[in-house]
Amino acid sequence: MVDKKLKYHPGFGSEISSEALPHALPKGQNSPQVCPYGLYAEQLSGTAFTCPRETNKRSWLYRIRPAVHHLPFKPLKQNNFTNDFSKWPPNPNQLRWSPFNIPKEDTDFVQGLNTVCGAGDPKSRDGIVVYVYTCNKTMDNKCFYDADGDLLIVPQQGSLHIFTEFGQLFVEPNEIVVIQQGMRFSVEVEGPTRGYILEVFNGHFQLPNLGPIGANGLANPRDFLSPVAWYEDRNVSDNGYTIIGKFQGALFTAQQDHSPYDVVGWHGNYYPYKYDLSHFMVINSVSFDHADPSIFTVLTCPSTKPGVAVADFVIFPPRWCVQEHTFRPPYYHRNCMSEFMGIVYGKYDAKKDSKAGGATLHSMMTPHGPDAATFERTSTEELKPFKMEQVMAFMFESSFSMAVTEWGEKACGTLSEDYYKCWQPLKSTFNPKWTPSDDEKSHTSSTV
Repeated sequence: MVDKKLKYHPGFGSEISSEALPHALPKGQNSPQVCPYGLYAEQLSGTAFTCPRETNKRSWLYRIRPAVHHLPFKPLKQNNFTNDFSKWPPNPNQLRWSPFNIPKEDTDFVQGLNTVCGAGDPKSRDGIVVYVYTCNKTMDNKCFYDADGDLLIVPQQGSLHIFTEFGQLFVEPNEIVVIQQGMRFSVEVEGPTRGYILEVFNGHFQLPNLGPIGANGLANPRDFLSPVAWYEDRNVSDNGYTIIGKFQGALFTAQQDHSPYDVVGWHGNYYPYKYDLSHFMVINSVSFDHADPSIFTVLTCPSTKPGVAVADFVIFPPRWCVQEHTFRPPYYHRNCMSEFMGIVYGKYDAKKDSKAGGATLHSMMTPHGPDAATFERTSTEELKPFKMEQVMAFMFESSFSMAVTEWGEKACGTLSEDYYKCWQPLKSTFNPKWTPSDDEKSHTSSTV
């Protein structure tokens, strides 16, 4: 595995120039008649040419061979991978998965992509997909790219050493990495490895607006890291290097005779990046009530409707809980959004028996909330300030109504059949003769 002390460029969406060899980037122009070192100039566009400057995404890559140097693509069949969400009947129930199984047979990152749920259509660039990856083998002479959208990867078990056209990233559990549309990458692992992926077809992830929070807070731009230029000039005999592409929801494979990681220099604002979740500045209520989970948003992919996200990436990290007169766990909820949750490590405060490496899906308008044991305990305990430690849970929240795949509901083998039972002990505590106590009167008068 790679030395963890890789160098990175800091900043989110910054204009970056990076060279593996001195003067690899042309001076004063993007596409000279002859590039330094005899390289090819290639632009990678992440947005339309005519997008406003503040949203325009592109980078120029200076490489030993252009990306077009490969043999024709052919379809690739992979049983647990799909973007067709019409084949399996809808299920409005609350769903919970135990930790997803990691295969014992040799399985690399792409072979271990399993579609759990999703919605929409990559052909119209409108929708999202949630995958779980489970693998144990390094991608050997093989790379992957996604022509349909961006991939937000959340490692849960095992580190990822990721090679990209822009350089290398080392990503551990409690970090995330975003590989944007069209970028080729390979994943090196050591031993059993598992994690979650959110794919968005619409646009790109961005930092949420802070509004009255001010200029600083939540995920700060300088804590995002992108790779430094690195290259290898490596030939592979008999066209033995495999390019796997995702296009219109299907997988395709092509062969070529060299490594794609031959970019000697690059500049632009369109590149992969990673982020350490421990750097998130948590904002929480310091008086009363449970803040809406949107206050924990790390990244968002906005829709065309103001304030409505294609998908938000939200975390529930270690934090202080100090609210008074408050039911501190997440409230009972029916949401016009879909909520897919996973746990990187620790236990989620609303359901102590949820496990790291598993997941839950609470679909659009499906009721959910703390289990009966949590409600009973937290409704009667003495409220003292305490720090919630040793936990990192997250949520992919989306305005799309996500459908579960056959693999997610049946073939994965980890979906609980009795999740609903955690709420069955909830009983009525209604008392029509209840009257406010002196303490409650005092609290009411102080908060009205």
